[in-house]
Order: sequence, then structure tokens, then C-alpha cells
Amino acid sequence: MLPEISIHQQATTGRNSKGVECEEGEESLQSSSPSRPTSMVFKKANRVIPAHLVAEAISTLKGLDVRWSGPITPAEMQYVEQYVLAKYPEYCNGLCLPGRSDHESSTSDMITRIQLAPSRLVDTLTKKSSFQGNFMSIPEIQARNRALERCGLTSEDYLIVFTTTVREALTMVGDSYPFFKGNYYMTVLPEDEDAIREVATSKDSKVVGAPAAWLDLRIKGSQLSQYFRRKCKCSPKGLFAYPASCSNGEGGLLRSSMHWISEAHRNSWHVLLDAAGLEAGKECLSLALHRPDFVTCTVELAHAHPSKVTCLLVRRKSFEKDAPSA
Repeated sequence: MLPEISIHQQATTGRNSKGVECEEGEESLQSSSPSRPTSMVFKKANRVIPAHLVAEAISTLKGLDVRWSGPITPAEMQYVEQYVLAKYPEYCNGLCLPGRSDHESSTSDMITRIQLAPSRLVDTLTKKSSFQGNFMSIPEIQARNRALERCGLTSEDYLIVFTTTVREALTMVGDSYPFFKGNYYMTVLPEDEDAIREVATSKDSKVVGAPAAWLDLRIKGSQLSQYFRRKCKCSPKGLFAYPASCSNGEGGLLRSSMHWISEAHRNSWHVLLDAAGLEAGKECLSLALHRPDFVTCTVELAHAHPSKVTCLLVRRKSFEKDAPSA
């Protein structure tokens, strides 16, 4: 876990350091007492950057991935300060509530919980949430544990559905997600592999096909960020799907930033992360700080048939358990 750092902290913060609060000269306005509502007292604000925002800022630095956890140099500390105050101005007055953990204060908790439409996915999730769903075969337990370990997630936060192909998993998401006229489906997934696109179109949802270049954090004034912030009468605004890795144009793969999950959640979007393209058993993700609503990935089982299993992870907190009545 990355440490919390004070905005004007001067000393280098180590890997195991805790959050440090420092008093600032900037003044905040507060009432002195209930009996004198018109009088005001100026108090110094404690300004703290939560660890999940430190991780988000550090992940945008070239040459470092989201699993970075080394000591923060003064230059990196200055970059984190500028990044957070530019993107999250609410932290300039110390609005990180005391006594609340970084896990609980993540922007992914701000999004409205919705009901999934009656579908095969809902039936499967309902069964897995029941007492009967606690009984699993050994290969199922092994596949579940490997999928959670690979993504850095827990069974308390996610339910897992097994499918034969990634396309089948995407079809299940498309059939269950409440697309309708007025909300959006924005996708960076290849059109020939994206089974959700056709379902969203059939439900009159606005489909936005975004190029992989939009995922590059170095592009100033990103088109992707503009789409996230665009006004919409619906909340949440829709579903955003993107791959965990994209082609770099030279025959190799470039890892996508997990920053987009937090960016989408902060602007009322659900997120599907397609990690099936990563090499099974070798490449891992660290999603505990970001927690997408859907994740697709593949795991390998040595003594099972088929040996490679596709997993669809669904975040429990994002969706209502009960299907809407007919």
C-alpha cells in the first residue's frame, strides 16, 4: 500500500511510511460556536493526499507501472502534489474524512448502484450468492483463487463466472447491463471482438468507438477525459470498456493505465476491463486501488479440461442483487 503524503511534506517518504498531516498557512472558514453563527474563526487546514490518489499520480509517470511502491523522491512528490491538486481540487482543503480508510474513500464507491437486467448473468450471480453457490468443485476453487490473485482482488468484493470464451463473457455483460436510449457505451475494444457493441446498439444506447490512442496519458487534453465529463441526464452515464494491454504498433503490447478506471468512476461511468489479452499465469494486475465493475481474464489449470478458463469478475458493490420484477 502506498503511503499517504502531505502536500507540503519535505522529507522523503519511505515504502512503509504512514500518512503525515502538516499544518498549512491557508485558512479555512468555520463557525466558532452554534450560539454565534455570524462570527468566524480562521483555522489552518490539514491537507493530506490519500494513498489511492498517490498511486494514480505515480502510475502516470513514464517508466513506472501501477505496482510501484518505492520511496518517493522530492521531484516525484512535487509531481504528485501538482497532479492531485489539478485533478482533485477538493483535496486542497483537506476533505479526506478522518477515520475513513483509503479503500472506503475510493472514487469507485461514488458511482450509483444499478440493477442488472434479467439475464443469464443475473441467474448465475444469484445462484452463486445463495447457500447452494458455496459448494464448488476443486477445479472451480482453483480457477477462482487464481483469477482473484492475478487481478489483486478478493472474493468478498467480487463474484466470478466461468465461460468458455471472452466473447461469451462480453455477451453476458451486454445482455445484463441496462443499456437504454440516453446512456452510453464507450469502447476501446476491437470491433470484431466486442460483443457488447451490438447489444448496446440494439437497445438504442449511444455507442462511442474510441481509438486505442486515447488511452495514452501523455496526450494533453485527452479526448477520453472529455467524453467522461460530458453532460448526461442519466446516472450512471453508461459503461466504458477497454483492454488492459494494446498494440504498440511494433508487434508488441503496451500495458494500459489503470488510471482510467478511477477517472471513469469519478465521472459516473461503470468500467469493464478486458485483461484476457495478458499472458495467463505470467502477467498480473493490481486492481485493489481501482476496482473495476467487470473484469475478464484467463487462467490456466494444469490438471483440468479445458486447461485455459475464461473468468468474468463482477463487483458485488456495483449492482443490486435482486433482479427487477416483471
